[in-house]
Amino acid sequence: MPSSPASAPLLDDQICFALYNASRALTARYRVLLEPLGLTYPQYLVLLVLWEQGPSTVAHLSERLLLDSGTLSPLLRRLDSAGLVARGRLPRDERSVLVSLTADGEALRASTVGIQEQICGATGLALPEIHALRDRVADVAEHIRASA
Repeated sequence: MPSSPASAPLLDDQICFALYNASRALTARYRVLLEPLGLTYPQYLVLLVLWEQGPSTVAHLSERLLLDSGTLSPLLRRLDSAGLVARGRLPRDERSVLVSLTADGEALRASTVGIQEQICGATGLALPEIHALRDRVADVAEHIRASA
């Protein structure tokens, strides 16, 4: 027998559902924009880190993207197979793998220039509102991690 309306949580009252719904909508929009480039959204995130920071260890990418190695390794393998990144062991620490952009990976950056503007436009928010929302959502995530 279902709970009474007064005691049962309502789906539309849940912040998790609102964030999940927004995340799915954004990811779907990214999919449309990235598919012609042969990229998935997680692959795009890896490339963003490499374009911003240059060669990075797998451990750094994992930390920066909040992805475990079981998720990140197949992404890197596909990017390597596509000729967008190269992976190699660090000479000073054979256990660490360094991921670097190839010339094709670097060149792909120019093809992604308009993506951010299209995503911002799709939100219906002004840039200051987007920045404020992004910062607030990041704060929420940090508070949740800290409370665990």
